Amino acid sequence: MDDVASGDDFVLWVGGPNAGVVAYGHFTGIAQYGQPDLDYWAEDPGPRHFVPLVVDKWLDLRVPKARLAADARMAEASILRQPFAGNPHRLTDEQWQATHDAIKAQEGEDPDWDLNPGDEIRRVDLHARYGGSSQNGIATSGITDNILIFTAASSGHQHGYYDTWNEDGTFHYTGEGQTGDQKMIRGNKAILEHRETGKRLRLFDGARGTVRYLGEWTLDPDQPFSEDEAPATGGGDLRKVIRFHLVPIKATISAPEVEIGQDYVAPDETVVPAPTTPSAPDPDLMGRNLSTHRRLQNALAEEAQKRGLAALSPDVSDPDFDLAWRDAGGRLTVCEVKSLTPANEARQLRAGLGQVLDYQDQLSDRAPGVSAVLWVEREPTEARWIDLCRRVGVILAWPGQEESVFAGGQS
Repeated sequence: MDDVASGDDFVLWVGGPNAGVVAYGHFTGIAQYGQPDLDYWAEDPGPRHFVPLVVDKWLDLRVPKARLAADARMAEASILRQPFAGNPHRLTDEQWQATHDAIKAQEGEDPDWDLNPGDEIRRVDLHARYGGSSQNGIATSGITDNILIFTAASSGHQHGYYDTWNEDGTFHYTGEGQTGDQKMIRGNKAILEHRETGKRLRLFDGARGTVRYLGEWTLDPDQPFSEDEAPATGGGDLRKVIRFHLVPIKATISAPEVEIGQDYVAPDETVVPAPTTPSAPDPDLMGRNLSTHRRLQNALAEEAQKRGLAALSPDVSDPDFDLAWRDAGGRLTVCEVKSLTPANEARQLRAGLGQVLDYQDQLSDRAPGVSAVLWVEREPTEARWIDLCRRVGVILAWPGQEESVFAGGQS
């Protein structure tokens, strides 16, 4: 208590399995005896010795114990040798400098990381350089302070992974686990605790072969994740999935800078029908409707390709449209596909119209003059749907009306 003086600097250490430095600041007075501020206590501790202080910075990423332990200057530091000894732990000038250097490195860019947003690298080379498993969508490195995250609509959708860019530049990333409800274990737990472990989240576009670096991200501090429902691998029953809410930091590529779509990926039409679940977010993605949906979608994509148009599936930066195509002049058309039965016709048309208008709006900043098509299984029972779609600029059509769709006319 006699050593503490106003103006002295301190670092705040948290113990436990993810021990390390979480903040730094300075004392604003000498040690005192009395009643401390109860705002900082779960219950009244009674009179005690305390010292007033100000936290200058809470670290976004904790400086892990292992990093300090690897610095030879910290070899004799009591916080590492005798962590349960007297508190606070005094640091020598050399130890203080080592701690200060570690904090500075954690607050800046990792000097050992040499990829810039937009850079491409073979995934095998990426793991050879930075560690982590080459088989997982979430690869926690054991040799560097990084968690490598991979997103790819072409392979993710078949496992119920629907990652989405949002208009505010944030990104929602589906956790790992292809069957059953996803749990906060392994890679999911690593993402959730990345601040506590001091590991940086590195996002990549692509899952195999050559991948593209999309920068460093962090979890939204107010809502780090949410739970959603998605079909299991192969279109099975709905299950709970974890959707991490990622926020870009430093220089990160944003969705509008990424080209729309990728080469069309035909979904498997031979899905095993599952009973429609009342809580399904989209009835068109269940059972009989799913098989019909995919058949309609693939047939329309094949027709577009026969006409020399570039058929597209959504990429990681895109809203989750079913199909899109570009003409020779580069003009984009986005399409939502819906199966129809007498029982679900009105619901499907309402949902499809809303979805395709939403996709058109989201893509309008990235492709001027986006056209919208709602492609359905058959002619609607009520003709008013045709006029309604025409009034809002959406082409409503069905098999047999391909010419009007690809000619850009109204049905």
